[in-house]
Amino acid sequence: MKFKPSRRIIRITLWIVLGLILIVAGSNAWLLSSNRGQIYYDSAALPSRDVALVLGTAPRAGAKFKNPFFEGRMATAAQLWRDGKVKHLLVSGDNSRRDYDEPSAMRDALISRGVPAGAITLDYAGFRTLDSLVRAREIFGVNAPIVVTDDWHQPRTLFLARAAGLDAVGMCSADVPWGISRKTRIREWLSRVKAVADVHVLRTKPKFLGDRVTLPLAPRVAR
Repeated sequence: MKFKPSRRIIRITLWIVLGLILIVAGSNAWLLSSNRGQIYYDSAALPSRDVALVLGTAPRAGAKFKNPFFEGRMATAAQLWRDGKVKHLLVSGDNSRRDYDEPSAMRDALISRGVPAGAITLDYAGFRTLDSLVRAREIFGVNAPIVVTDDWHQPRTLFLARAAGLDAVGMCSADVPWGISRKTRIREWLSRVKAVADVHVLRTKPKFLGDRVTLPLAPRVAR
């Protein structure tokens, strides 16, 4: 005998689905609209600040290919330093396993682009965007960074930055075509819902804090 759901069950299911759709749509609309004025695509309009917080991602997409998100972020961060928009780069990424080290890969990529090692500080405990932002303030004493990441990532990043007490602005790295970034952009819709829940419901804290670190903010020398 086949199970036939009652009208009440169908109605409840439809209300649940509708509620989930509204939560996803509402969270995305909120984050996209509230941060628009703080996101920059042209570095010429970007205000100069002491520190750029560069958010990590995997340096490679599989064994054979470079990750375009990683390459774009590194190129943008290096250009900000060369243009004198920032004095120092704080690179924050995941180093939760010995065989996976985003911050060191970021440092090496920046050095290969002309940034001196002394202008780079590594945060090995940037396991998530939330962790990177809270640690920037609590561990590294950064209060007003330029955050370097992709355009699709900026609304969630700046939302979390405000929640962490940062006066942040976002500089978008080079756009990655839809054909390559489609899955990541769609997944970000749900990540924005999680960010709202982390801040307003779960009160999520970083996985690890630790001792304070003072950044060497030496003045730039004219080149």
